Amino acid sequence: MYQILIIDDDPSIKILLKRMLEKQGYEVITASSGEEGIEKAQACHPALIICDWIMPGLNGLEVCHRIKTDSQFSTTFFILLTSLDSVADCVKGLDAGADDFISKPIEHNELQARVRAGLRLHQLSRDLQTQKLLLESEMSEAAEYVRSLLPFPMNEPFNINFRFIPSRQLGGDCFDYYWLDADYLAIYLLDTAGHGLKATLPSVSVMNLLRSRALKSLNYYQPSDVLKALNDTFQMNYQNDKYFTIWYGVYNRINRQLIYASAGHPPAVLITGTSPRKSEIRLLKTPGMPVGMFPEAKYVDAFCNIEKFSTLYIFSDGAYEITKSDGTLWSLDAFIQLLVSLQNSVDSQLERVLSYLIALNSKDGFDDDLSILQVKFD
Repeated sequence: MYQILIIDDDPSIKILLKRMLEKQGYEVITASSGEEGIEKAQACHPALIICDWIMPGLNGLEVCHRIKTDSQFSTTFFILLTSLDSVADCVKGLDAGADDFISKPIEHNELQARVRAGLRLHQLSRDLQTQKLLLESEMSEAAEYVRSLLPFPMNEPFNINFRFIPSRQLGGDCFDYYWLDADYLAIYLLDTAGHGLKATLPSVSVMNLLRSRALKSLNYYQPSDVLKALNDTFQMNYQNDKYFTIWYGVYNRINRQLIYASAGHPPAVLITGTSPRKSEIRLLKTPGMPVGMFPEAKYVDAFCNIEKFSTLYIFSDGAYEITKSDGTLWSLDAFIQLLVSLQNSVDSQLERVLSYLIALNSKDGFDDDLSILQVKFD
């Protein structure tokens, strides 16, 4: 049974409305002032409120504004009862949050019709709210599943750590690292275009495919071959327009050589040196279109020797495409300079990077997934 709250300082109007509505099978609660009406609304959370506009103390506009700005009444339908009928008065009522109006003197059939319409909208709002909460819960579970797939930090024979902050929506960042054998470590980070499950599912598929080495004939030691195989497997079409960027490398810990290839991804940053002033910076990137864009895309390998005191950063564009408080977009160069400045800090470098990016961001959350991998070779 729907519960209706009547707020009116006129006892005769309250009695009339109460009798009319109770005959229709509604449970009716009454209040004689705006203050009492708000108290009873907070106690019973009615589906619909009928409130007189002109009352001593809190008038109907003030009651409406308080009710409509309180999230606990987000689905409550609010009807203002008034003898005012000018356009200016209607505008004031709508600005205060009123959903509908009933004019005095009250006409019985009009009252019933407006109450029925208001309760239908109340029920529709409740159903939408329930579906929204269910969807948010499912998206949260999906995000937790993605997090559960991420690798654990590595401490031996060198240090690999990461930070991952998903955006306000389910995103498409994914990364992994694992030993191909006792001497070769594969490491990659990919970023699928867009947000939502359509972005997440391809990234999870790639992770499972590479982790299980399901493509038996593929040489996982050759990054360009891996990217070509992924491009052959994940071609976008009219039903699926998703593509992704990726940086993939294989490190030989014996001869300290890194072979890598990239597909439309931001360059990995290799910083070598014992202090920011003496650091050497190398941007590791090869030409290649994002995976899935073109069937005949070509990918090439590059090699890099890893010197002593080197740190490798692999990241998604969410790490530097950040809108600052002045409305301008931060840059890759500024992000690289931040990494260099923290190269030899004593405390957690990634934690300091993350704190800086959170402070830099002008919004409550990041618009895109933010993923950073840090490999400290010594």
